[in-house]
Amino acid sequence: MVEATEDLLPRDRPRYAMGVGMPDELAEYVARGIDMMDCVLPTRNARNGTVFTSEGRLAIKNARYRDDGGPLDPNCGCPTCRGYSRAYLRHLFQAGEILFSSLATMHNLRRYLDIMAEVRQAILEGRFGQYIRKARSQSETA
Repeated sequence: MVEATEDLLPRDRPRYAMGVGMPDELAEYVARGIDMMDCVLPTRNARNGTVFTSEGRLAIKNARYRDDGGPLDPNCGCPTCRGYSRAYLRHLFQAGEILFSSLATMHNLRRYLDIMAEVRQAILEGRFGQYIRKARSQSETA
């Protein structure tokens, strides 16, 4: 729908897309002229045990995380990644503890903010074209 309305919306006004945005799509929306977007994906996915990392999606309920002492995302500096292991977060999720939802939500929101900071920096440095090409090629191979 963003593509279908791209030429219809005035370029001198803010463009808002509601209810969109998997992590690998965010740069694409910016490339198509979207200025603002929001979505329940980071919070809904967090509540259901899926976190977004710099290495892709991670389903914390998987048994392979039972004894994993590492952070959700080794490239993330959020409080969840700095203070809690995958094993402990999996335990919280499996036990139905509401703390998991809060910690996973904090992480997912931080991931989205980090992506948008990368996009913003690429634009400021005049390398957004390179950034979006890389994002598109990674999206195709995922």
